[in-house]
Parts: sequence; C-alpha cells; structure tokens
Amino acid sequence: MPKAARRTFVLVTTPLALAALLGAAAPGPTGSSGVGDPYFPLAGNGGYHVEHYDLTLGYDTASRHLDGKAVLTARATQRLTRFDLDFKGLTVTGLTVGHAKAGFRRDGQELVVTPQRALRKGERFTVTVTYKGRPGPVTDPDGSLDGWIPTDDGAFVAGEPQGAMTWFPANNHPTDKSSYDFTITVPSGRTAVANGVLLSQRTAHGRTTFRWRQSEPMAAYLATATVGKFKVEHFTTKNGIRVYNAVDAREAAAAAPVLKKLPSVLEWESRLFGPYPFRAAGSIVDHAPNVGYALETQSRPVYDRAPDLSTLVHENAHQWFGDSVSLTSWKDIWLNEGFATYTEWLYAEQHGGDSAQKSFDELYAKPASDDLWEFPPGNPGSGANIFGTPVYARGAMTLHALRKAVGDRAFFLVLRAWASGHRYGHGTTAQFERLAERVSGQDLDGLFRTWLDTPGKPNQP
Repeated sequence: MPKAARRTFVLVTTPLALAALLGAAAPGPTGSSGVGDPYFPLAGNGGYHVEHYDLTLGYDTASRHLDGKAVLTARATQRLTRFDLDFKGLTVTGLTVGHAKAGFRRDGQELVVTPQRALRKGERFTVTVTYKGRPGPVTDPDGSLDGWIPTDDGAFVAGEPQGAMTWFPANNHPTDKSSYDFTITVPSGRTAVANGVLLSQRTAHGRTTFRWRQSEPMAAYLATATVGKFKVEHFTTKNGIRVYNAVDAREAAAAAPVLKKLPSVLEWESRLFGPYPFRAAGSIVDHAPNVGYALETQSRPVYDRAPDLSTLVHENAHQWFGDSVSLTSWKDIWLNEGFATYTEWLYAEQHGGDSAQKSFDELYAKPASDDLWEFPPGNPGSGANIFGTPVYARGAMTLHALRKAVGDRAFFLVLRAWASGHRYGHGTTAQFERLAERVSGQDLDGLFRTWLDTPGKPNQP
C-alpha cells in the first residue's frame, strides 16, 4: 500500500476480520472459500475460527499410506449453512458436524461442508473428518515443494505457505491460530515429531505411538508431523524450556556442535526480544536433500540437513517473529524474514563476527542490476516472490536503516514492544511503522517508503 494511503490497522484475529480488512465482500450464510489474501486467495476460510485441532495419524513408511482423523473444535463467526476447509489430495471417508453426518464435496483444494442444520453465530461446534491415502507435497508459486514430502525413511513435513492442507483439513491462513494435539503412530524404530511438548510414547505390536501437545496458538502452516529414523535427546533448560532434538544419524556429526548452542541462542534472543514465547523448543534435523530449505515449525524448527549456526539463529528468531507474532497477509512476509535475517546480523555482531553495518554495506555495494533490488520487500508482488532475496536481505537492511535513524535504545525497545504487544497474535507493516514512530518520537514515513515500498536501489541513507 502506498504510504500516502496508510492508515492505522486494528489487530486482526480472525479470517473474517482479515476479509473485511482486505476489502472482501461480507460473507452470507455460506462461509467464504478464502479470507481474501491477495497472494493466496483460497487460503483460509470465512465464517468460523478453529480453536483446537486434535489430529490422529497413522503412517506406514513402507507403503507411504496415511490414515487420519481430524477433530476441529471451532466457533462460528456468522450464521453458517455451509463452510469450507482447506484439504487437498487425500480421500475423505467420513465427515460429521457435531454428532450428525454432514454433506461434503471436493472443489479443488476446498472441502465444502454442509451441516444438517445451520450453525448460529457464536456457536461452538466440532467437525470430525476421517481420511486416508498417500499424501504428497504441493508445488508453490516459486516452484518449491511444501507439505507432506516423503523421504527414504519417513516424511519431511513443512507447510509454508500452503502445505498443511496436504495432510490435515485446516483453516489454512496465518490469521487463524489454534492449539493442537497430535497422536501419531508409526512403525517401531521410527520417530514421529510434532510441535510442543511430548506427552507420551508407547510401543506395542510393532508400532510406536507419540502424543504431542502444542498449547500456545499456532498457524496451520507451522504444524509438523515429521517421521524418520532419529537419534533423540531431550532436556530442560535452566529457564524451564523443554528441549527435544531429533536428528537423522546421517546428519548427527555435523549437527551436534550447532545444536549444542541452542540453549545459549534462545537465552540471547530472549534478552533481545523478551521471554521465549513457548514452553517447548528443539530441532528436527532430517536427511532430505531434495527439499532445499529449513522451516521455523513452531517450537521445533525442521531442517533438511544439519544447520549451520546462522540458520539455527534465524529459525529460532522466527519463534518470536513469525510464529508468536504472525502475519496478517502474506504480502507482509518481510516482518518474518527480514527480522530473522537481521537477527543473524545481530548475533554475528555480538559474537565476534561482522558488524551489522558491515553486513549492510556489503549488500548495498551490489549494483542496481542485482536481484537484491528486484522488488521492494514490502510489496513482493506475488506469492512467487515471498521467499526472494529482497524479502530477506533488503528486509534486514530496512531494520538496520531504522536502527541508524532512531538509535540503539529506541530500536531495541521497538523490537521488544513488537514481540510483546502482538504475542500470540498478528501484526501488519503499518502497525510496525506506527510503533516505531511512537517509540522513537520521529516521523519515519520517508524511511519506510524508501526501504519497503520503492522499487530499485535506494539512495544511501
């Protein structure tokens, strides 16, 4: 949005509110098939909010067959005669709303549900979906894969931005955040790792069942159920965070010295950004050479190979910026990636590496023809660009320009206030800009216009 048209945004907490914010038509008794996100128009669904997901999964690593049961506890935000779930690929074998069978049909990625009676505005209800099949990934606009990605010993499960719908029916937009329970059964010798705290692990008749609970609100794309042959360690930090690391043996030697630093990284990030937002932490280090990325799955990032220290710092910075404080629109993804990248710069600066200024200067030296200046980070233009270099690197440069303009004291106050003021909620670029102006007492309109919204290489500040 042009800065001249900026306005103050309220904190958005539901897909229905997002649809209103983005100018989507107010829904009727039928819940909308998307929440109005400009880059992923079918993501999420209107008319209800999911409070809790209870997912029961059985995965056979030999046949790659998944049996699933999802129980969604939801609240209607309007009168509903019909509503959608995001769900792609797997076969639905049964569906009930409350205790009554409901009608359903498939329409692309939409599972369209018609309950036997209309749901009242404000009514809490449950949706139970049973399903089966061989899950696979979805191809994103940039050509990468996400969702349920089979590996040679299980599955690498990472859902940004669309992939959650490949393995469970969801209201799949970051504005709809919920608590989760996972019960995952896999062949003995395999480990199934999800989000949050491990409640129990039991082996019987050649199969092992893992029960996990993610109590703090989580967007669907941050859920995981990664399966593999893992070496596991778990411990509690001095601050009471329950750490669970699962590492493929092929990556263990390279991963060990980096994972050893996780408690100190979390402690350092907590000093900068405020208390760690979750009761659990850890790492899933898989051997998935065809994936090509890591993801900040909530409370326990998943890595396609042994991470280096910068990647560990980056993905755990997302626990504050992206996971606890989530996007309102995918257009604002610099609020995730620019912040996590700048955290890498700060960590290097404070641990004997390059200063943040040097990192900034090296990037700024790139010619105007470089991909760094291909598009402004505040307006990537489409879903194909949300993981592009400008979002990460120029997003971090924006924060450094802000830091230089307002000084360290105000800058770090802004970061802490952003993390605490939107904890477990959502934020927008406009809200961040207003916060920075309020804390610093400066008019920053020109700075943000230059670094976030103006195409091409900015003039040196």
